[in-house]
Amino acid sequence: MESRATKIVETVPMTPVSGTPTPEDLVQRIAELEAENQRLRSGEAGRADAGSARPVPMESSVDVAPIQEGDVTLRRLVQRIAMILQAEKIVIMFYDRESGELRGIPPAYGVDDTKLDHFRVRATQGVSGEVFRGGEPVIFHNAAVDDRTRKDMVSLMHVHNGITVPLIIEKRDEENRVTERTTIGVLHAFNKRHGEDFNDEDVRLLERMARNVSSIIANLQLYREVVEEREELLQTFESLTSGLILVSPDKKISQMNATARSIFGVEVDIVGQRYDEKLDAPKVVSFFDRGLMGADIPPIEIEVERNSQERVYTVQGAAVKNEDGKTLGFVTIFNDITDQKNLDKMKSSFVAMASHELRTPLTAIKGFSTTLLEGVDGDFYSKDDQKEFLGIVVHECDRLRRLIDDLLNTARIEAGQSLKPNYTRFSLEDLLDKVVMVQNQASTRHKVFKKVQGDLPASLIGDEDKFDQILTNLLNNAIKYSPEGGDVLVHARVDGNEIELGVEDQGIGIPAEHLGKVFEKFHRVNNEDNRKIYGTGLGLFLVKHLVEDVHLGKIWVESEVGKGSTFKFRVPIELDIEEAKRRNDEMDS
Repeated sequence: MESRATKIVETVPMTPVSGTPTPEDLVQRIAELEAENQRLRSGEAGRADAGSARPVPMESSVDVAPIQEGDVTLRRLVQRIAMILQAEKIVIMFYDRESGELRGIPPAYGVDDTKLDHFRVRATQGVSGEVFRGGEPVIFHNAAVDDRTRKDMVSLMHVHNGITVPLIIEKRDEENRVTERTTIGVLHAFNKRHGEDFNDEDVRLLERMARNVSSIIANLQLYREVVEEREELLQTFESLTSGLILVSPDKKISQMNATARSIFGVEVDIVGQRYDEKLDAPKVVSFFDRGLMGADIPPIEIEVERNSQERVYTVQGAAVKNEDGKTLGFVTIFNDITDQKNLDKMKSSFVAMASHELRTPLTAIKGFSTTLLEGVDGDFYSKDDQKEFLGIVVHECDRLRRLIDDLLNTARIEAGQSLKPNYTRFSLEDLLDKVVMVQNQASTRHKVFKKVQGDLPASLIGDEDKFDQILTNLLNNAIKYSPEGGDVLVHARVDGNEIELGVEDQGIGIPAEHLGKVFEKFHRVNNEDNRKIYGTGLGLFLVKHLVEDVHLGKIWVESEVGKGSTFKFRVPIELDIEEAKRRNDEMDS
């Protein structure tokens, strides 16, 4: 059937899936549909409890076979009708609610299935519509002159006379009383053989046969709708980002979606096989076992190696039961929480580092302020000493301000807000000279050099203050991770319409597995060499934002452990200010 008619045989109530279904909802629904599928296939659609619909008992000698043989049974029944009534053509027309039409559907007798589309009429027209609406049979003796058959276009199919009866499904209660009648279509018998005409006895025979046809069509339609909905749910089930596995009471895998197959490295279909034989995961197997025993199991965590990386999953399970409380299986959901775990670790590390970063300057500020305060009356310290102490206090205050700025800027970026750039035209060479000079004044343990390949453009379009922040953060980072006495090099060169800058150090280097993560917030490489080097892990995260979002550029790092690192970035010389503003407006929206 192409149409999706209203279900006309009630079945066991099923849990509706409304709104945004959870994985548990989907699996529960699939399990219910599977149970209904099995029931329909076993031919039990008519054996419902009180209050459910029962197809009318067959009044002919044709038995209703199990549902998987319904099409064959219906075709045989159509042939039997043609033989009994001595009709040249038998056509079934089914009502399509969406189009409001009665349409010819297979199987037919005496009419090729490909020509059934000619039998198509609105339910308000023709003899087909009259019988469908009124629920009473009609017999016509000369289609060529009968006004009722003109809309049916039966003359095109060489129909001379015929009978049309309604296809009706009756819902009955436990005492076999009719409680509801639903008309689902009409049944035609055309052209009595040997030039004869149909009579009232033929009408009564066709009405009885129509009851059999109605029952078979109803069950076929319901079965197909169940299969269709099951397939739709399985497609949703397959595309879920969570891993889902449904196991049956006999310890076999009933369903396993693509994510679950990927988690366990399963490349072949293992549905129908025992999970304790196919899954190399003792904790998961034990989880399934306890779930099938009816235990109320709290979620667990498992670690699985995927693509040479350790991934962490939470595993949640729930029993799947039908309306009668019978256990249909046990569903398990696998959610990847690796990133969340890593983020929790980074946040914990950040709290520890931020506490240290705040405590260190505060300790210095308080110490030197207290020293100065104690010497006010006694004139203990010379002007030079006082100037040195106050310089340290100012330096530590600047350090605190930078930390607070980093925290505030990170919060703004995370909230989807831009850092309000102020685009102007400025001299890059002057800025490089200033940044290098400041760093050389601030650090006595390292020397910072500038190296320019070729001539730099006279000016550059961008936010000068934020460009200063990019270079300062990269230089601070290079100095922090370089050994005492190591040189830091700032180099620049023009490449087409872009300027490429780099900050190169002779530090400890970055392991290969961390190169793709150094620009993530809170990320720091923890090893013996840099364990005592403190920082918030926010500097490079902010630099990436200032390069890529504020200046529409690109940043990356090249490094080798033990030999140092080079942070490089490229930005356009003539920045498209309108495009940059649009990018920042999108962040704010």
